[in-house]
Amino acid sequence: MIACLRPLSALCLAGLLVACSSSPSSNLGELPRTPQASVEQMLQQAGTSQSEDAQLLRLSAADLAAKQGNAQRAESILGQVDLQLLKPAQQIYASTLKAELALARNDAKAALGALAHPSLDRLGELPVEQQTRTQLARANALEKDGQVLAAARERVFIAPLLSGDEAQRNQDHIWSLVSNLPAEPAPTADDADLAGWLSLARVAKTVGTLKQQQDAIDNWLAQHPNHPAAKQLPKALADLRALSSKPLEKIALLLPQEGQLASVSRALRDGFLAAHYQAQQAGEKPPQIQLYDSARLTSLDDFYRQAQADGVELVIGPLEKNLVTQLGNRDQLPITTLALNYAEPGAKNPAQLFQFGLAAEDEAREVARRAWADGMRNAVALVPKGDWGNRVLDAFRQSWQAAGGTFLGAEQIDQPVDMASQVARLLQVNGTSRRQDVDFIFLAATPQQAQQIKPTLAYQYAGDVPVYATSHLFSGSMSAAQYRDLDGIRFCETPWLLDANDPLRQQVNSQWPQAGGSLGRLYAMGVDAFRLAPRLDQLKTLPDSRVEGLSGNLSLNAAQRVERRLPWAQFSNGQVQRLPESNIE
Repeated sequence: MIACLRPLSALCLAGLLVACSSSPSSNLGELPRTPQASVEQMLQQAGTSQSEDAQLLRLSAADLAAKQGNAQRAESILGQVDLQLLKPAQQIYASTLKAELALARNDAKAALGALAHPSLDRLGELPVEQQTRTQLARANALEKDGQVLAAARERVFIAPLLSGDEAQRNQDHIWSLVSNLPAEPAPTADDADLAGWLSLARVAKTVGTLKQQQDAIDNWLAQHPNHPAAKQLPKALADLRALSSKPLEKIALLLPQEGQLASVSRALRDGFLAAHYQAQQAGEKPPQIQLYDSARLTSLDDFYRQAQADGVELVIGPLEKNLVTQLGNRDQLPITTLALNYAEPGAKNPAQLFQFGLAAEDEAREVARRAWADGMRNAVALVPKGDWGNRVLDAFRQSWQAAGGTFLGAEQIDQPVDMASQVARLLQVNGTSRRQDVDFIFLAATPQQAQQIKPTLAYQYAGDVPVYATSHLFSGSMSAAQYRDLDGIRFCETPWLLDANDPLRQQVNSQWPQAGGSLGRLYAMGVDAFRLAPRLDQLKTLPDSRVEGLSGNLSLNAAQRVERRLPWAQFSNGQVQRLPESNIE
């Protein structure tokens, strides 16, 4: 045989040499040894023999090929190994390598299948290095399969076996997993260390002021002094504790008070001021608000100079896309700014600029997430003709295909009278039959267009095909008879329009009745701009944290754009029914 077992470090090698040289006390068998030869030399030495030595040589050759980045060669060699002829230790080794190769081609199911081999029952009898290698493969497979809690549990179990940089990487990975778990329903665990990680993740997701969040972390540390995370707090939480918790004292609200965007601006402003008033009623001390008219701006530099002179610490606005793009193209801004629109693609995005809007692309991605979570796999789309429809379609298609879904085609709605022929083309209707590989239709349409969808589908023998839609088909003010035309369609929508009992919405509606219709989304965005204002640094420091808003469940992406997750509803018998939440990763 050639030298000894492939090690993970020099220290591991010493231990494994002992394991290889000692007489086995069971029928486990020897593990493959570290090769001191090329893949070709080992295969040549193994020849056509089926002896144990030859099988170990093939395993070593496959492992070396994988280590050299030649996964296809490694799989080919591993295919020549008959697991039935191997002893348990060798079967574990081969199954682990098979799982690693499956993960390299993003096949989590195959990896988990490989790690379900009966020999894995004896993993605990093998050297620590092999145990950790196998368990890390299982953790990675569980994560890729979407079993996030199980992956975290596996890594917590492995943690005591690791040391040095490997232990730190594993700890960082545990935090990444638990912080991405949904906050509700809160997962539980019997293992004390895992339970501690989960409770820390819940603390990190606590919505409140920065001071409240910092206090919550300090309380967790006091309650779990011996937990691994207490000995070395995840970097994001350490950074959060270091942030200044001095409250905001003055905010500038920069919106156009005249022109084409005046009505949009009023809804945003009134929602913002309503949230400010609610905070005062609750006994809080919200920051002072100063209004500036962006329609009269002659220079952004002059505005920021004036805002600084006025003691402004945060700017909310502007709303105009051209002004947001100008800000996005600067290297830096003198005052942190939450723009209420998005800059054009390709902007520099200075560190002081955050962007928030009711992006239709967010809703398209939301449809992809929900449909995938509901078990859909093959999609077609109906979107409006034009730039807006193209952007929505691109966002959906990219998100859908990234999740692993198959996109079968799209039709762009132009003239409503053409919808029947467009649906027929999309579903390849032939006589009394249609294609059977479509799981659902992604729909982005106006209420008038959407009202034609269900009868058209029934006419084209596709009345049973599920439809998932953006909020654009819901005006909030249609009659029950009109809603019946939309029966069965699922759509995402802002919490504002789906929860008529929210106290702030009721208060706003009593003063501005139009807030109960489609303009309500803008009132909700104004409310959320107020709620986001003191939490921008928190969201930036903890990218996995969220704010429960009235325009959606809000988080911040790497480009410092606020992203929205939306609740779901369905039209049923002329009524809008809220759907249960889905645990979408």
